[in-house]
Amino acid sequence: MAIRFDRVLGVHEDAMRLRAQRTEVIAANLANADTPNYQAQDIDFAAAIRDAQGGARLAATAGAHIQPGEGRHGLAGTLFRESTQPSIDGNTVEPEREKAMFGENAVQYTASLRLLGDRLQGLLTAIRGE
Repeated sequence: MAIRFDRVLGVHEDAMRLRAQRTEVIAANLANADTPNYQAQDIDFAAAIRDAQGGARLAATAGAHIQPGEGRHGLAGTLFRESTQPSIDGNTVEPEREKAMFGENAVQYTASLRLLGDRLQGLLTAIRGE
């Protein structure tokens, strides 16, 4: 009997990939905190995970329709974030907020990693017949 890893790993594989990509987006925001007119971005995690799991997609029925595109980081859920205190030069990055989101995302990535590791450990236990 063949093992279907996509069923065994479930959503955790996609969650880890999206969390890693969100880390890149937040890091890019922090790196551009002093860049004039830079617009802070984030990932709509719920939309991105739904898309990764094969969720509903929009269909364009005419050529003039706006196509559901991907953001700068290659994710459909990439959005520009509204700033509570935009700077005079048009930059919307708030370093303290970004650092807090970076930490939160790191904790969520670690949780996904731990859940994925538990799944794999369970699979190894089943294979060994323990």
